[in-house]
Amino acid sequence: MSTFEISRGEISSSTSVPRQRDYDLAGADARRAVETGLASAEWYHTDVPRKEMKALMQRSDRAAIRDTVLWLGAMAVFAAGAVFLWPSLWALPLFLAYGVLYGSASDSRWHECGHGTAFKTRWMNDAVYQIASFMIMRNPVTWRWSHARHHTDTIIVGRDPEIAVMRPPDLARLILNLFGIIDVWHALIDMARNASGRLSAAEKDFIPQMEQAKVIRIARIWGAIYAATAAVAIATGSILPFLLVGGPRLYGAWHHVMTGLLQHGGLAEDVTDHRLNSRTVLMNPVSRFIYWNMNYHVEHHMFPMVPYHALPKLHELIKHDLPAPNPSILDGYREMLPAFLRQLRYDDYFIKRALPPTAKPYREEFHAPANPLSAVD
Repeated sequence: MSTFEISRGEISSSTSVPRQRDYDLAGADARRAVETGLASAEWYHTDVPRKEMKALMQRSDRAAIRDTVLWLGAMAVFAAGAVFLWPSLWALPLFLAYGVLYGSASDSRWHECGHGTAFKTRWMNDAVYQIASFMIMRNPVTWRWSHARHHTDTIIVGRDPEIAVMRPPDLARLILNLFGIIDVWHALIDMARNASGRLSAAEKDFIPQMEQAKVIRIARIWGAIYAATAAVAIATGSILPFLLVGGPRLYGAWHHVMTGLLQHGGLAEDVTDHRLNSRTVLMNPVSRFIYWNMNYHVEHHMFPMVPYHALPKLHELIKHDLPAPNPSILDGYREMLPAFLRQLRYDDYFIKRALPPTAKPYREEFHAPANPLSAVD
């Protein structure tokens, strides 16, 4: 793996006091981001010839239909086999496979269809988006606008509502979320609050007023589905309904959490260069199918309108301007976990990965480290 820099910024001096971060969307850092120009800033993009970018952005139903049929078909096969073998232990591996397709693959399908790039046909994007949103327990209206903000203000403190690892990192939360425990708990609270007709201050901040009634309506529909699932479970005296609906969001969450943490974990905050705050990791074909090529995450953030199936081509086209990708999931964690541990003590610490000689220098006018340290892996 290539050389990279690890920077501590302000905490390099023993007498300095790290700035207290306020991740609240209505907090002090949100105001600071607007005042300093970090909010809705102009981001760095690698130069790509117009003709080649136009070709990469071409949408096609073919790849997405193939992958969606394979995804939902495999889920149906695993579910049918698990129900047939229930309550034998032989059902366990089938439920585990079903759970990953339900509780992890739905994350990438929700994401890509939310961008509207997976399918060429709009209703297909919308249909898969609704299905996947239900599986991952993310209100499709709330998260459409939340994710739009995430791309506009990626890892900008006080502006991005989707920062998975705040500083200092809450390691207990990260471990619990491998089983979906924290996320599901908050999702249920949000669903109950929305179903009662209320939105949080953060939701009101990024969801347009004309869309807010949809949030409430969908929460009520979902609540009815989960109530019906509970009624069937009670009537049959079996947990099987919950193993098929809702439950996989817990026992199948581990893969999307494992891959999702790598997207931005341990990297810089408050910068306007995705090469500083996003990570590309090369993955095995199975994980890439589950993840729908979101392992090419620097590329996706630079050019979010490029469909998932074209991201490997985009990577080859612009890799001369990007940090070398981590060659595996394990290598990504070898880089990221020590940074999390360091951030427990120094919350201004972040990984700054080296660029190849062919790349343009980092754009980091908002977050240049005072005393960078260097390390070689």
